[in-house]
Amino acid sequence: MNGMFCWFKQVTIGFVGLLGWQIATAQISPGVQKRYTAAVKLVQTGDYERAKSDFNVLIQQRGSLAPYASYHYAVAAFRQKNFIQSRLMLRQLVELFPGWRKMNEALYLLAANGMEMGQYEEAMTALQTIGDPTLRPDITKLEQNFLPRITDLSRLKQLNKSFPADRIIGLTLIDLIQRTVSDKDDLELSDRLTNRFGIPTAAITKTAATTTVQASGSRPTTSVMQPSRNLRSKGYYNVAVMFPFRVDEFSADKRLRSNQYVYDLYDGIKMAKAKLQEEGITVNLFAYDLDNDANKTLELINSPAFAQTDLIIGPLYVEPNRIASAYANLNNILLLNPIATSSELVANQPMSFLAQPSMNQQAVKVAEHMQNLNGGRRVAIYFGSGRKDSLMAVAYQAELIRQNYQIVDFRKVSGTAQTMADAMQFSGTTAGTRLTNASVQPTGIAIGHVFFASSNDDDGARMLDALSRRRVTGPLIATASAFDFYKTPLSTFSRRELYLLYPDFIDPLREPVSTFQEQYAARRNTIPSVFASEGYDMLLFFGRQLAKNGLQVRNRSNLHSDTDDYLLSGFDYTQSNDNQIVPIVKYEDGRFVKIN
Repeated sequence: MNGMFCWFKQVTIGFVGLLGWQIATAQISPGVQKRYTAAVKLVQTGDYERAKSDFNVLIQQRGSLAPYASYHYAVAAFRQKNFIQSRLMLRQLVELFPGWRKMNEALYLLAANGMEMGQYEEAMTALQTIGDPTLRPDITKLEQNFLPRITDLSRLKQLNKSFPADRIIGLTLIDLIQRTVSDKDDLELSDRLTNRFGIPTAAITKTAATTTVQASGSRPTTSVMQPSRNLRSKGYYNVAVMFPFRVDEFSADKRLRSNQYVYDLYDGIKMAKAKLQEEGITVNLFAYDLDNDANKTLELINSPAFAQTDLIIGPLYVEPNRIASAYANLNNILLLNPIATSSELVANQPMSFLAQPSMNQQAVKVAEHMQNLNGGRRVAIYFGSGRKDSLMAVAYQAELIRQNYQIVDFRKVSGTAQTMADAMQFSGTTAGTRLTNASVQPTGIAIGHVFFASSNDDDGARMLDALSRRRVTGPLIATASAFDFYKTPLSTFSRRELYLLYPDFIDPLREPVSTFQEQYAARRNTIPSVFASEGYDMLLFFGRQLAKNGLQVRNRSNLHSDTDDYLLSGFDYTQSNDNQIVPIVKYEDGRFVKIN
């Protein structure tokens, strides 16, 4: 019982009965009052046996001092480490004087005896019945001192089941699971508890400082106070997933939702968590239902539970992302944009990363690849009707201009293959004149290459047909999203020299891919979407980075995937916070293969 009274309420060892509790003395004889006061002083001086003897006389008299004497008798026995005797006296007190006005103090001492004896259920029951809010800090300290001593997981789980609302039990159980357990069900229990109670601090018995973000009125602001964070590697990492889950719209019988990709991403993230656990890397997931709401974002990052976050995935909307990025920068927290392709999100944001290569990065890698083919420097660029299509085309145009290519045609094309062909107007190499259909029929049009960006999966085959109609020679590089790989005949992909810009390419013949698909199907009873694979890769890579490099970006040369067990093509941040791996795919020997 070393340091026993560092947590035990100090008022119990002073002249509580005589001074603190202001006992009414009008009906107490001077002799009885004198005996009581002397016995309290004996407790203070450590003469516990004599004190108990005098208190026992007062208890037997059953006068108005009897409950006070019973309480101090229990204090004396407690200080002698005679917990059984102290407990018995307190139980008698509770039974004989149920309406005693200082019963909360007695219940607290009864709980302390139970904790010392390892009778945690009885101790917690006593604490649950205390109605005095001023005792709450002392109750918390009592729980923090004793509950972490429980090393039996089954017992702690039962205690949590009996007292599901108790935060200290919940935090203690989280800590024990994360330190000692790899069982899937227990880890999922840990996730549920962390979503409810927050994150255990490094030492549960210590009070943790929290981080706050100030807000003025109803207008959001990103005035951030930086907490004292341990930037060294630690035994577990806390990941906040800030997605628009829209739980209030969730329906279990609704198979496909407009935000189904969010649930797929999160399913992949959860599978990566299990994989990391197998590697000895413990990750705590915290899922936050966050839509396009700046004020809710501020409220979230202001919450005490958010202060110990090590990695943020999301948010998916611009203003919440701006707020979260500012918070991440000031607090050395990694922030990952899971599906965005705008390099603006990571510009001047040292802690923010793009999981996908930006459109600018895609343009750079495509230009490098086409240059390696030693083709001509006359290029035609076409794009579909989607906003993403035109942005990709503009990014590629800017990159080619930077490299002094000649853009002989740049325009939106849509509709049938013939409509696309009719829209093409190639400028000449010298005078810049238009080449008509009649002038090109005999020999065709020589182009270094054609670039085509479209999100319509019917457009790819139409573009191939349109180029054939106009007799345009040279390779075509198109976004993979321009093709429907399920209904398009494979012969389509060998009609000309065709390359696909395919950021989310997955080779189904690779062993890690087939294993993941089997595990996912067994768990979800469906095949994984590309979003599930992306979620898996993201957390797997950044979880490993946290374990390897700690909680801040120290050495950029290490920020790349050095294994081939990722489902997509991996990650490379050695040059920037924009993923530099851009897969380019070609159909060869009856299958799609990555050539870059």
